[in-house]
Formats: sequence, structure tokens, C-alpha cells
Amino acid sequence: MGKGDYKISDIYQGGYSSLSPKYGDVFTGYRMNPSSFGMTTDPRTANVLQDVSSKLSAGAKHIEVSAVTPQVFESIPDQQLKELNRLSKLTGVDISMHGPIAEPSGLSDRGFSETQREAAERQMFSAIKRGHEINPNGNIPITFHSSAVPFAGNIPQKGEKGDLKELEETMIINTQTGSIHKIPLKERFFPGEEGKKDIHVEIKKINDEQWTENLDQLRAHAEVGKEAIDNSMATKIISEMEKKENKNWSKEEEQMRTLYNKGALYLNSSYNSLQQLFDVAYQRVPDAEKQKIQNFFKEVDDKARKIKEDTKSIESVQLRKEIIDQGVELLKDLSAPQTYANLEDFSKEKTVETFSNIALKSYKEFKDNSPIISIENPPAGVIFSTGEDLKSIVEKSREKFVEKAIKSKAEGGLAISEDEAKKQADKLLGVTWDVGHINMLRKFGYENKDLIAQTEKVAPMVKHIHLSDNFGFEHTELPMGMGNVPIKEIMEKLGKNGFDARKIVEASAWWEHFKSPPFKETLEAFGSPIYGMTMGPYWNQGPGFQQNYFSGYGMMLPQVNYETFGAGFSRLPSELGGQRQGTEGSRMSGKGME
Repeated sequence: MGKGDYKISDIYQGGYSSLSPKYGDVFTGYRMNPSSFGMTTDPRTANVLQDVSSKLSAGAKHIEVSAVTPQVFESIPDQQLKELNRLSKLTGVDISMHGPIAEPSGLSDRGFSETQREAAERQMFSAIKRGHEINPNGNIPITFHSSAVPFAGNIPQKGEKGDLKELEETMIINTQTGSIHKIPLKERFFPGEEGKKDIHVEIKKINDEQWTENLDQLRAHAEVGKEAIDNSMATKIISEMEKKENKNWSKEEEQMRTLYNKGALYLNSSYNSLQQLFDVAYQRVPDAEKQKIQNFFKEVDDKARKIKEDTKSIESVQLRKEIIDQGVELLKDLSAPQTYANLEDFSKEKTVETFSNIALKSYKEFKDNSPIISIENPPAGVIFSTGEDLKSIVEKSREKFVEKAIKSKAEGGLAISEDEAKKQADKLLGVTWDVGHINMLRKFGYENKDLIAQTEKVAPMVKHIHLSDNFGFEHTELPMGMGNVPIKEIMEKLGKNGFDARKIVEASAWWEHFKSPPFKETLEAFGSPIYGMTMGPYWNQGPGFQQNYFSGYGMMLPQVNYETFGAGFSRLPSELGGQRQGTEGSRMSGKGME
């Protein structure tokens, strides 16, 4: 053969290959039964009843109501959710729900607000109550994202040799005001402070410097005030001046009065600053030091109340000076309050608070039929997007659930033992593992082994799986086998939990660009058996069965047939029983063919 010539095997691998159970380049190597797969409703529509009905025709055994957009979710009538319950009973299909994307920590691009966190908690619990309508006698899984804010997580980049690079910056939050800031992470070289970049070292340094600066400012203002007030002559003169019926003060008296007012002004400002610093310290210092603050409060209680009763008297100014002297001495001996905190640590604490609260409220209202709260990893790169993050959130949420359940029992609420509370926590709080989202760690330089390691961390907690493929850089959603998600290795690492879990196909990009359901492609990717058996043939072999040179019979009963002869017999030639006479040149004309 000459250059440029090809053998048939170069362009066509032959029909025998399709007989192999491993046939097809889309086959992932991990075989699953079709009954374990499900599809989502269109997240853009509130007519979920119609959408679920249309998905049933594709053969899906699980349907997930995709209510990710809060406005769309609020547009779904309760009657449709109740009708979904009836449809589920009639068809035997299992229905789950993806709850609205809300930020459980209370963070936003404007910072943190406890009001925002409580609003998110109410919105999420509303989704739980409404989801319960779909399956009031079971435990419907309801998925919520672990985070919905676009803040970058502390995920270090990986170098070409697989080494982790140090973070260049991090996000911190002022826990007093809720404001969020970005700070650089610095390598220290000065003696006594030398060391590598460390988030907690930087935050401690910021807190120490701010506390010192606040105390220095308080002392400086107090000294200016005391310099005037401590002048006994000034105090004496001012006292005499106050007794005068007329206010005809001499020049010397005017100067003294001005000096006194200046001192009183500075002391009043210092006293207000002292109160604020004690409020901060009381909330954020260790318990051992908090006792010292409580003792100080007892000592100055009478003086502070007198100041509040008469804020302008000379006595109140003197009392302020005395309290400031005592207070500054105590404050400088306390540990610097940790006003600034790592954003991830702070938001994780608030996230845990929200998830434990809605789980407990759900259990109080629905008991054994409480919906399962399944926490999903968002696209890798934002906070709480790794397996390690999810494991920590679920573990802490379960612990908090038990703690609150026991407290409720002590207060005469829930009648539940500690063992039962732990059992319910494990049942009601788990993980939705989105394989496409974790694959986006690739843009940070991570490889298959890293994705598998993250999967291993959450494997025992997985209750639900979202299937979508991509190439690791953009949040695209393709059917499995069309990107580079290592799904075979991920499913093997998830083990029995993954095998038993519902697997919901999320493939919005496929819907958008190819205008067809992704279910068939999913069955091919997982080599699912075509018939209701565990043996072949398999869906991945389907395309191969049709791969041959036969192009088919062409169009059957083409439109021209009806245009020529109509839909009945009357227009057929008379030789065939119709009323149409044979025409010259036709097969039925009676003449021989030329």
C-alpha cells in the first residue's frame, strides 16, 4: 500500500467489537443497573408535574425536582407537590428534591449578618416542609449546597511536580461588624517571628495590633482629659463657679472653664471607648479572663450607675476618671480579643448552626418521616467545596444536632435519648457528592488521585450522587463519559454507599446544546444492561450493533405516495382494484415495457 492509503481496520473496527461487553469509547468501565439512575426537572420551570411526567417516558426510576432558583421554587404550587406524591405511588418512581440555593452561613458580598443567616434558615426549612408533601410517609432526600457565596476557598495550587504551593492571600472577617477583608499572607524573617506563611499567625497579629492600637488611643485621650481634670485648682474653681447665680466669669475663670470642658470632653470620649472595649473583650476572651471582667464590673457598678443618672456633674466626671484608670489597667493585662477570624472557620460555624437547626426542627415536626438533609459540594474553588470540608460540616452538624436534642429534652421538649439522637443525626444529615464539581479541582493542578482522596473522605456519609462530566475548568454539565471525571474510580471508592445511592444525572449543557435527554448517553456510559437482567447485551454495545454498511430501507411510505394515490384505495390503478385507469407508459397501461 502506498503512502496515504488506509486499511479498513484503520477507519472501522469491525462488527465483532460490538459483541464485547466493554465496547464503546464512552463506556466508563463501571457498570450500573438503569434503575439506579434519575433525571432532574428543568430548573427554569415551576410546572414540575408536567416536567416529571415527561421524564417518566424516558424510563427514569428516580426524578429530582430541581428547585435551585428561589423565585422558581416559590412559584411551584403546593397542589403540584401533593400531586407528585400521587404520581409517585402510581408509577413507582422515587422523587427527591434539590432545594433552593441559599447561603446557610448568612454571608453575602456585603458581609455577614445574623439576620441573613436566620432568613436563609427559614427559607431552607420551608423547602423541607414543602418537600415533605411529596413523600409524607418516607424520607425524601433534599439537597442543599454547603455554600452559595462566590468567595474563594483556601485551596492551594499544585505545582508541576505535585508539590503544594503556599497561599498568597486569604479572606478574614471582622466578627464584630461582619465586614469581610482580603489579607496577604507574608513570610516572616525578623528574629523571633521568622516562619512560613501561616493564616492563623497573620490573623493573630492583626488582632494583637488592633487591640494595642485601641488601648493606646484610649490611654492617650484619657491622659489629655486627666491633665486638665487632675488640676485641683481647676476643680475647685469650677465648683465655685457653678455656685454663682450669675455667670459673669473673669478671664481666668473663662480659661479654667475651657480647660475643664476640654478635659471632660476627652474623658467622656475615653469612657465610651472603654465601654466598647470591655463589651468586645467580654465576648471574645477566654473564660478564665472573663471572670476578671465580671469582678471589675461588680467593683465599678455603683460608680457607673451614678454616672448614668447624672452625666454632666463634676462628680460624674471624677467617677469616669476613676473607672478609666481601673479599666485600662485591667484591659492591658487581658489577651487580645480575636475580633478578626478566618472567614472559612467563621462561616463553617454558622453553616453548622443552620444545618443542625433545620435538622432538629424537621425531626420535631416529622419524626421518623423527616426528610434527609443532604449537603452538596459546590463547584471546586469556592469555600466548602472539598470532601474534607463536607466531612467536617456534616460531622459538626451531627454533633450539634445531638447537643441540641439533649438540651431540648432537658427543657421538656423532645423525648429522645442520646443514642437515639445520634442515630437520627446519622440518618438525617449526609452528603450529596457531585462528581462534576469535585472534578473542577483540576484547575488548581490536582489529578485523579487527589479527586479519589477527596471522595474517600466523604464515602461513609454519601446518601445521594449527582452525575455530570466536564474537563475540570468550567462548570459545564455533560453526560458521564464525555469529559475526564474519573467516575469508575470514584464509584469504587464510594463502595456500597455509592452503589446504593440515587444517582441523579445533571447535564444542563447537554440539554442546552444538543436538545435531547442525557439518559441514553448515561446508560451507555455505565454499560447498563438493556434488559431487566444483570447480563448483556448492554447499552454501550447498542451503537455497535448498528455499525455496518447497510444504510436501511430508506423512507417508508413517503409523502409522495399519499400525494399521488391518496390515503385510500380509490385512486389506485384499476388493475389493483382502484378506480384510476392505467395511463400510457405506466406499469398498468397494458403495454409492454420498453
